[in-house]
Amino acid sequence: MLFHFIKPEDFMLPCINKQLLGMECLGCGIQRATVLVFRGDFVLAFKTYPAIYALILLALFLIFNLFIKFKYDEKLKIALIILSVGIIIISYILKITN
Repeated sequence: MLFHFIKPEDFMLPCINKQLLGMECLGCGIQRATVLVFRGDFVLAFKTYPAIYALILLALFLIFNLFIKFKYDEKLKIALIILSVGIIIISYILKITN
């Protein structure tokens, strides 16, 4: 019953960069996309922040890797980081140019 009154949007942090400079930062949209993923709106989450799934995959891998180590975990970790950063930068460039 309590969860019907608590909305995640009430606890989202504002973007200081957007408030001070008037333009979005590289992380703008990640909070909204995370809430959308938890609500099950996967397409809108991707449209809001395209790197959300790469970051979720990276987070799950890092948690999994805490408990189970395997041969190429460092290379996979670096690849997931590069993928995430690449998606973040490309989507940001597309956002500010359109």
